[in-house]
Amino acid sequence: MQTPVHLALGAGPGLGAGVARRFAREGYHAVLTARTAPEAAELADLLAADGHPAEGAAVDLLDPADIARVVAGVGERHGRIDVLHFNPSAWREADPLHLTVAELLEDVTLGVGALLPAVQAARPFLGRGARVLVTGSAAADKPWHGAASLGVQKAGVRNLVTSIDATLAGDGIRAVAVQINGLLARTGPFSPEPIAEAMWAAVSRPDDAWTPHVSYDG
Repeated sequence: MQTPVHLALGAGPGLGAGVARRFAREGYHAVLTARTAPEAAELADLLAADGHPAEGAAVDLLDPADIARVVAGVGERHGRIDVLHFNPSAWREADPLHLTVAELLEDVTLGVGALLPAVQAARPFLGRGARVLVTGSAAADKPWHGAASLGVQKAGVRNLVTSIDATLAGDGIRAVAVQINGLLARTGPFSPEPIAEAMWAAVSRPDDAWTPHVSYDG
């Protein structure tokens, strides 16, 4: 397949679909994953309604084997993965006096750990120029105590992206976390469209201008 492939993990009808739509305008084939097959199909239909080729797939982001199965399956079907967009995070309203170790580990498994089997399964299909794109958040630096696990997730995944980028850079594959320093909204500078534009700009940089972290301040 000559068409580049954009694979979104943990996509939703807002930012996940918006980023996929932005890449689709550049000629990418979109694969959007969600927790259930009907949810994933709805996301694919959103792009198809705009005339963009898209498909959906269900994945359990708490199950490394399922992540590997889905990501490798996309690579095998299309022969390539050009952008792997890691978008999930777990929102749990629990402060440090009420958050349990089990809850924290579950949230970190989804918001950080799931990136590992995704990148490992995608690696055979990532060619020179491919990108790993991660949705970051200001919570990495300014966590809200009432949802303490979110800040841990976003700080952790940003750190992991640094290591992934250093590991893959020699093969011409780069990774970047785009830190969104504002609350997501339906309209305005923190709505899906301008954030998607910032993400496109982040991954389309040349290697000599690359950094593994980009801030989007609206």
